[in-house]
Amino acid sequence: MSDRKYTAPALEKGLDILDLLAGQGQAMTLSQISVALEKSVSEIFRMVQVLEFKGFIETSPAGDGYALTNRLFRLGMARAPVKNLLEAALPLMRELAAQVEQSCHLAQASREQIVVIARIENPGYYGYSVRTGHRRDIVAATSGMVLYAFQPPPVQARWRDVIFKDVAPDDQAAFLANASQVARQGYWRAESDLVPNIIDISAPIMTGGAAIAALTMPYLYKRGVRPVDEIIDDVRETAAAISREVQGTA
Repeated sequence: MSDRKYTAPALEKGLDILDLLAGQGQAMTLSQISVALEKSVSEIFRMVQVLEFKGFIETSPAGDGYALTNRLFRLGMARAPVKNLLEAALPLMRELAAQVEQSCHLAQASREQIVVIARIENPGYYGYSVRTGHRRDIVAATSGMVLYAFQPPPVQARWRDVIFKDVAPDDQAAFLANASQVARQGYWRAESDLVPNIIDISAPIMTGGAAIAALTMPYLYKRGVRPVDEIIDDVRETAAAISREVQGTA
């Protein structure tokens, strides 16, 4: 028997549409949304129109369907805890980027994905960075590995129910083994499986015994910059400094 006291079918349909578009990462037509949610076009038509009118979704520039706008992201940034995190993190991230001549970004968990909430560009002539708002499955992201590894066991158990959906057993086992290693050593280093010659270094931003964000640097080798092995400690120290700022213990 359900513990729910109330239902709001129209609201639930709207939230389902937003969840779907966020997870899809690309525009979807009305028909595609209808099939994915197993609802008729007539059931969702007015909801889509309202979401567009309110600015949560928009017609894609190519005209091939609907996509999320940045409105939900802006609302998330307005939350006090996130503002405090960014206020603490951005100055230290700028110092780190200038010190090692690499970009860095901050990511948080959003259901089964990570989302990049801030970035600092490499101050040099060229480099590589990940755009703000970028999403990727937790099990496939260096930031996701760190975010999972530094959660209390009950939280990890809840996360597994979500992040392991449609993930093969062997891949689950590999993820959990790596997460145990991350928890022991305090960071994660992995070659990017998206961009050649990029090595991701990630360390947790901690408060209350759990990671609230991951500080990640996509290291790009360039002549004249320090080796990646020397930069790991810089990333870890910056993440620890941000953690202290957030907790008010700096």
